Amino acid sequence: MSKVGSKLNPSNTLLMIPSIYSSLTKAEKKVADVVQSNPEEAVMSTVTDLAEQAGVGETSVIRFCRKLGFRGFHEFKLSVAQDLVNLPSVSDSEIEEADDVMTVARKVTMKHETMLRNTLDLINVDSLKRAVDQMLAADKIYVYGVGSSGITALDLHYRLMRIGMNVEAHRDAHIIAMSAALVKPGDLVFGISTSGSTRDLVDPVRQAKQNGAGVVCLTSHLRSPIAVHADTVLLVPARELPLDGGALSTKFTQIHLLNILCTLLALRYGKADESLKKTAKSVADKLY
Repeated sequence: MSKVGSKLNPSNTLLMIPSIYSSLTKAEKKVADVVQSNPEEAVMSTVTDLAEQAGVGETSVIRFCRKLGFRGFHEFKLSVAQDLVNLPSVSDSEIEEADDVMTVARKVTMKHETMLRNTLDLINVDSLKRAVDQMLAADKIYVYGVGSSGITALDLHYRLMRIGMNVEAHRDAHIIAMSAALVKPGDLVFGISTSGSTRDLVDPVRQAKQNGAGVVCLTSHLRSPIAVHADTVLLVPARELPLDGGALSTKFTQIHLLNILCTLLALRYGKADESLKKTAKSVADKLY
């Protein structure tokens, strides 16, 4: 957990709020809701103004700011003000029933472009470097994901296998549990969970950690249960409602960050070039 005064991420405070939202108290969530609904107004407010708008005490506003790693409200406002300078307009991206095919296509594309930019803004360089170091040092990498995250797990398995790393991936909850029970020191578990709260993934990750394995997780919630057991947390933005599980926009952010990760791995892994050539040659005759 970050120290007070040490911002959770150097890039974008407004993007960090959803990632810690589930860990906030009820009063702090009210503050977060007000800030997210009208960040421009929040920047212009005093701590008393914001407390009144949220219907909470001033101490709740200060605690909210400190949860984000700021020393106080003024430091928080300065950061949000900077975020607003580069905040893209979304007024033209809302899809309406009257939109024609090309308009819908354009708006969906704009949304995904924004999500990819947000993914870049959320990158923590130290965490990304640490994940690369852990994966290069691991005897074997186990990639776990259930549901929609299981599809992402398969994609990571494919990318790591192609550059010659010792990796396997599992999507079935029972097999994940059995696999995690057998991992050992020197192994690395890479857990993928948008919510970070899926028990079928959190429990095995906890077991793997107890067995002495290293743990890297990819999630959209910095203080989720899975993050508690991880040595390294890779964070991606998500805009999923309860009925939007497995939204493609979130999938794009996950794949984008994993593409960056695998590119960094390939640059440092000595066998990558040879393995890529061998795997490409192995399927060359499958094409007409």
